[in-house]
Amino acid sequence: MTRLALTLSVCAVALTAAGPVLAQRAAPVAVARTATAPMTATDRAAAVAAIIAAVETRYVFPERVAAIRDRLNEGLASGRYDTADRGAFAERLSADLRESSDDGHMYLNNDPAEYAAALTSEGEVFDNPEFLALWAAAARRSNQGLAEMRILPGNVRYLRITQFHWVVDRTGQAYDDAMRFLRDGDAVVIDLRGNGGGDHAAVRYLLSHFMKPDQLDITFLEAGKDPVQSRTLDNVPAGRMIGKPLYVLINRQVGSAAEAFAYDVQQFRLGTLVGGTTHGAANNNTFVPIPPGFMLSVSYGRPVHPVSGTNWEGAGVSPDVEVDPATALDAASALALTALLQRTDADPVDRAGWEWARVAAEARLHPVDLPEARLPQLAGDYAGRNIRLRNGALFWDRPNGQSYRLTPLTSDGLFAVEGSDDRMRLRLTGDALELLRVDEPSPSRFPRD
Repeated sequence: MTRLALTLSVCAVALTAAGPVLAQRAAPVAVARTATAPMTATDRAAAVAAIIAAVETRYVFPERVAAIRDRLNEGLASGRYDTADRGAFAERLSADLRESSDDGHMYLNNDPAEYAAALTSEGEVFDNPEFLALWAAAARRSNQGLAEMRILPGNVRYLRITQFHWVVDRTGQAYDDAMRFLRDGDAVVIDLRGNGGGDHAAVRYLLSHFMKPDQLDITFLEAGKDPVQSRTLDNVPAGRMIGKPLYVLINRQVGSAAEAFAYDVQQFRLGTLVGGTTHGAANNNTFVPIPPGFMLSVSYGRPVHPVSGTNWEGAGVSPDVEVDPATALDAASALALTALLQRTDADPVDRAGWEWARVAAEARLHPVDLPEARLPQLAGDYAGRNIRLRNGALFWDRPNGQSYRLTPLTSDGLFAVEGSDDRMRLRLTGDALELLRVDEPSPSRFPRD
């Protein structure tokens, strides 16, 4: 079986200022430090020759091969690759590969461990147990790329996916657990920010939870071979979430397989993309060992989406709601909660929770700055509850000696109590203090002394 890998290079982060991308490893992975021999002129020439041979044999766009070959030969002849350092050599080659091909999947990794494993391959590296074992170990350390699950206020369920790993008989089980967690949410947020891609099998597994069975997802084309169709799965043990409000967070560092999921969500109208435009790397790639210890990523095919008839190569996937990616989670939470509050069939308890959470999400997005002259008017004693003004902020001084800073949530005097879990808030009107608790129907009111 040929695996449909869609992954990007970590060294592109440093070398592509206008459009950084991430690696097949979405976060840095510690490696055993071993001494390697410095590269010689013979090593460099042999590596460039092997790269050119692989490009001529495998690259998906034959019309670009001459430009790539000329660029690498010129780099070797000009001395641009003259370095004994393997990491520096890989960076310089990667920059020339990407610039001459205009393809984010063209790069060179300095990875002696993967190189040694790949040398035992008779065919594709993704059919090699030794090579796959290295990726499986990385997947295990990152919980198959499912890095974080949280219940956000208002029962919005959050999942952060740092990479689309796929290990047979392992990754699906991890997704089943994650999907069961998400299924009980009133809305779902999937955070792909910083996800550089991975294996299409994981994308298909995730996507199948939001679509009907046996639906055409995408078609992969490779010269000289029959098209390969990807279709949604018939069986998903955790159950489907068709129609569940879905929000997907994206940024410029989202690439490849992660872009594929975002593109599916947008093209099939499964949810809302929030954040910034993704990198724009659609081609599927494989890896070729290059002596003396490198792995070359080379694009060998391209995807075609059934809705658009094309893909996201070069253009990226644009968000439906464009915001600073750093604030995308708060923006998505606010969008989800606002939409939930528009439901006419909502349970009153659910509605109260959504409104409570929406106020805080909006305040994080748009911090409230009360006029400095108003703060002294709100400070005072309220039936033994002491509100004091210190250093330009209000504090609630408790009888037990603890002091809590109050953060304004709205302009009419509603405050969050810092250090609490946001189950309690204060409203200061000037003549009274109202104590609001999330699980009580009405506030307790204490007049100002």
